[in-house]
Amino acid sequence: MRVTICAVGRLRAGPELSQIEDYLTRFDRTGRAIGLGPARIVEVEDRKRGGMAGEAELLRRAVPKGAAVCALDERGAQIDSVDFAERMASWRDEGRSELAFLIGGADGLDKSLRRQADMSLSFGKMVWPHMLVRVMLAEQLYRATTILTGGPYHRA
Repeated sequence: MRVTICAVGRLRAGPELSQIEDYLTRFDRTGRAIGLGPARIVEVEDRKRGGMAGEAELLRRAVPKGAAVCALDERGAQIDSVDFAERMASWRDEGRSELAFLIGGADGLDKSLRRQADMSLSFGKMVWPHMLVRVMLAEQLYRATTILTGGPYHRA
């Protein structure tokens, strides 16, 4: 199951980008044996200044056809890493060949996107910078593959 991270905004070179690349490389390597990956990031920018609705349309276009969609949103479900791994495996086992994660801009995701998503996920009650959420998601993707393969990375 291929993974696409659809995100508003461009991430420039720096520590966040380095961490994302590292975790996604690990995810691709570890997930290959269990049918997860590769992962890619599709960045969109609302150059027409359409606000959240404009960003929503750009994100919709970035989602691969037939993908399971997980919206990252502060109002979403708060689950642990094992449950996250099991949810990914469930989508894979249902025959989904694509999984898309949606990360909004500074104002979050448009309500219509949140309603259309298969799942809405929160990384806690605090609000996180959308660029940092990418790092956290990339790490959780890698962690999920190590949970599913029984690797030593996850020690809970």
